[in-house]
Amino acid sequence: MAYVDYKTVLQIDDNVTSAVEGINRMTRALMDSLGPEWRLKLPSIPLVPVSAQKRWNSLPSENHKEMAKSKSKETTATTNRVPSAGDVEKARVLKEEGNELVKKGNHKKAIEKYSESLLCSNLESATYSNRALCYLVLKQYTEAVKDCTEALKLDGKNVKAFYRRAQAHKALKDYKSSFADISNLLQIEPRNGPAQKLRQEVKQNLH
Repeated sequence: MAYVDYKTVLQIDDNVTSAVEGINRMTRALMDSLGPEWRLKLPSIPLVPVSAQKRWNSLPSENHKEMAKSKSKETTATTNRVPSAGDVEKARVLKEEGNELVKKGNHKKAIEKYSESLLCSNLESATYSNRALCYLVLKQYTEAVKDCTEALKLDGKNVKAFYRRAQAHKALKDYKSSFADISNLLQIEPRNGPAQKLRQEVKQNLH
């Protein structure tokens, strides 16, 4: 039976996407045709020796690489799904909890809250720029740059994202990128004092 075959495959490698999808399809079909007691009517699932599982998992095969790619695509698809109203509200609450933690100086915990928020809904530019602030404080400058970039994809006029990315670029000694970010910021807010000051600091390092 196909269900038994799929379960056997998953004993060997639980990353086989087609087997997982097959299990889900077969479960629904069996419940419809055999009722709630459908599991009792199936033949026993053969036990795969642990040695065979380990041997399979140790092989750096092309199949494993393809499975990893597939899993990555699934993760991306989940991340890019349209959030429900409930997801958006949960994301908002988690973001606010992160903001409160920032006020208390607990930036590591705040990152966790912002990350949870983005899992619920990744459509809020401010959540990315707020997490970027935490990364800046913790001197994780590359992560700060990534988050600011995501924030700006969602809101091209996010002044805080431009400023924080400029700070991160400066810390990474990428003065050209830092200056570009400050210039973009000042086109939006020409009288932004902190940005004007940062521009002068960065300008001194440009050759």
